[in-house]
Formats: sequence, structure tokens, C-alpha cells
Amino acid sequence: MRERTDPQVVLSGARSIITLAASYHCRGSQTGSVARYARFDDYHNILSERLKILTDFVSQLGESGTRSQWYVDVGPVLERDVAQRAGLGFIGKHTNLISRRLGNWFFLAEIITTLALEPDLSERTRCGSCRRCIKACPTAAIIAPFQLDARYCISYLTIELKGSIPVALRPAIGNRIFGCDECLLVCPWNRFAREGQIMKTYARPGFTQLDLLDLLTLGESEFTRRFAGTPIQRVRRRGLLRNVCVALGNTGGEPVLAELHKATNDADPLVAQHAQWAVEQVTARISTHRGVLPD
Repeated sequence: MRERTDPQVVLSGARSIITLAASYHCRGSQTGSVARYARFDDYHNILSERLKILTDFVSQLGESGTRSQWYVDVGPVLERDVAQRAGLGFIGKHTNLISRRLGNWFFLAEIITTLALEPDLSERTRCGSCRRCIKACPTAAIIAPFQLDARYCISYLTIELKGSIPVALRPAIGNRIFGCDECLLVCPWNRFAREGQIMKTYARPGFTQLDLLDLLTLGESEFTRRFAGTPIQRVRRRGLLRNVCVALGNTGGEPVLAELHKATNDADPLVAQHAQWAVEQVTARISTHRGVLPD
């Protein structure tokens, strides 16, 4: 699409793009079943409020008629490429942006403006010979340095994919129910990560490790009550419970079987299908542990 490579299509007369970063790194935050960025209220809403104010300020810096337009994540902007050109960070071998000041834990936003600004120096790739992110990927989705096959990425499988998760990939998902941080977590540049002050106020501490059995019993209204205004809301109940079933199938023991059996009768066929798979996985694991072959 032309608007992704030509800002003039988005904003006639555009002369500059301001790229911004907001850290979501929190001290003491550990890897868990929910990706780190999703352990807050929805960042789109949080950053949008501040971007509106900043965008108005930018427009006031120019002559009368200066126009500016902002985006958080969803705009027609190749944000990682623009951010690297602006010197904010460099694209790593996992295809995400890495900052020498913030590590891997930050959101991006942009302001396209007709105001002419002095450009910053572009950042260069600083991965060197490191391949930690490639080795860490549970599904081998990083097929080569700087090349990601999104079809195998756990973030895609648990968030973007709307249908059934391929059976062959389910075991590699482990206990992850929303996204995956593995390639980000192992990056050496994280030693420079700084705690984010903006997002800190909106943290959801209970999201670090959610109780899988508790989630499996959620109805539509309870799901909305608990996850409204958070990134998890976007997968809806059916997507979250699909992921929960996979996680229980990978990690659960005999105590989870009763609830999984109930879930095989869920009104949503997607949840019921994944619950049945989970029952089979747990049953086989129990039988193997007891030294008995499953029927």
C-alpha cells in the first residue's frame, strides 16, 4: 500500500515524522503465560491521550496552517523502519525494534507533520554475531536472521489467529495464553532497559500469571468484566479459552480433567474442540506416568 511508504498520501504536505517510544518494562516482572505488554490497560488508549496533546503542540510550533496527525501501532506507517531511521533503535534478528536505552520493552507511536524538522541520525544494526533470539523461539518461527514466519509465531497463534491452532504447534505453546516474550526476553540489550513511568500506573499485577482453571470457567459477561480495556479483550472469550485449553493440555494433570471435560461441551465449537484435544493430552500423560498405555 502506497500510504505505508509515502507519508504524503496520509497527510498532504508532510515533511517530518516524529517517532516516540513508551517503555513497558517493570522491575520484578517475570516471564509468564501472558506477554509482558499485555499486563497493563490497553496501551492504545493510554498513549492516545498524550499523543493528542503532543500533536497539538507540534502543530503550534509551525506557521499557521501546520497540520499533524498521530498514530499508535495501527496507522499506515512502517513504524520499525521509521524508528530506525529516526535513531530510536535498530531492528534485531527477531524482527522487532531494539533500543540501546530501553532494550526490547517499549511501544511505538508516530506523529506525521507538515512541520520541517532537523532529522536525527539513523541507528545501525547492533546484533553482531548474537543468535539468542533465534535459538529461544519455541516454534522456530525465526527462520533466519531478520526473517520471521509469522504463521509459526506464538504471538500470532494465540492472538491474531481466529480459528483452530494447528495441532503440530500446540505443544510448543506451553502455558502461554496470550503472546510470547521468549525472543525479547533473551536479548542482551535488555540490561539497559528502564522502567516505564507512563505505563507503570496502569499495570495489572494479577495478569502476570493467571489461573488457567479459573479462566476455563469464564462466561461471556465475566470475561468482559475482567478484561475490558486490556489487550486481552481483543481475542474475546473464545480465543482466550482456546488458548487456555492448549495450555492445560500441555501442563495439566489429573485435577484439571473434570473442568476440561465440561469444556468439551462448550457452546463455542472452537473452545470445545481444543478442550477435547487437551483431555486427550492430559489423559495420555497420566497413563504414561502410571505406566499404562492409553486406549
